[in-house]
Amino acid sequence: MNDVYIAITIIWFFLFVYAIAGSIDFGAGFWSMFYYGRKDTKAASIANRYLSPSWEVTNVFLVLLVVALVTFFPGAAFSLGTIMVVPVSFVLILLIIRSAFMVYSYTVQKYTKSLTVISGLTGLLIPALLVSMLPIAIAGFVEDVGSTQYILYNEALSSSTFYMHLGFGLSTELFLSSLLLGDYAREAKSESTYHVYRKNAIILGPITLAFAVAATFTLIPEAPWMVENMVHEWELFAFSLIAFGVGYSALWWPSKKVSIGQPRVAVIAIVIQFGLASFAYGSAHMPYLLYPDLTIYDAFTNETMFRSLLIGYGIGLAILVPAFWWFWRLFMKDKRYLQPEKQADH
Repeated sequence: MNDVYIAITIIWFFLFVYAIAGSIDFGAGFWSMFYYGRKDTKAASIANRYLSPSWEVTNVFLVLLVVALVTFFPGAAFSLGTIMVVPVSFVLILLIIRSAFMVYSYTVQKYTKSLTVISGLTGLLIPALLVSMLPIAIAGFVEDVGSTQYILYNEALSSSTFYMHLGFGLSTELFLSSLLLGDYAREAKSESTYHVYRKNAIILGPITLAFAVAATFTLIPEAPWMVENMVHEWELFAFSLIAFGVGYSALWWPSKKVSIGQPRVAVIAIVIQFGLASFAYGSAHMPYLLYPDLTIYDAFTNETMFRSLLIGYGIGLAILVPAFWWFWRLFMKDKRYLQPEKQADH
């Protein structure tokens, strides 16, 4: 593997981790709003308990992703900035608002309802804004006029692939968060809440798969080069489909901890599925960062800088990965946090 593909693989890793963690985080915000005020389920409480320590960790990978993209591919900064400036500006504004309410709502009780609404709405808007950049980057919705680049918003907003990618992003977010919150509810010994999220996952799984297929078919007239490359990655997509089948069927497997289903297996298998699919999708996107004018070779940094960056990211990940793993173990296993209301539950 040459230097440029090592760099793009590192960026894919950061993007994948943020996509998974962000999907679960933003989805939890939506479910918290959706179930807020319901007396017949503790689904909102479980979602809020997940959100409390996780939202700050998720944003770390967003920063790593942006920094890695700019440092490894400085030649792409201007062009990618063109398609990112509007959605990313809105994302930053929404993140600031969301973070402010996250901080104050836990100390000032009167902000609790406001937090729930803000968290739920931003949980839908932020992923939608981020996903909207994908079809623009692959379908040629950027026009060069002299030294200036413009996004063809009229064409993008009238494109079927734009809305299929949007639907896929939102359904993925809700599907992944349902699976994780179901597993989280099981660890918290709240089986009734587990069944609420299990039901959501059962509904959303086929919807997510349908959007993925639809998004692929809408690319045929709008980005045939991408579809042709995706055909060459059919093995990864096939393994991804198998992993989806394993994860989805795990919701019905026999279990000793709950009445039905293996939510931990489902979460792991579906994360593997998205990993395989996203890697295949990213490989099909190569060598373009922005079709048809900007490739990874055009934008890549020099070899000396690449080596320095590689050492820096290696040291950083050697520190961060064990720390995040330790955080995750505490987060998923510490009974004092998982079951603070155990007596009240019974």
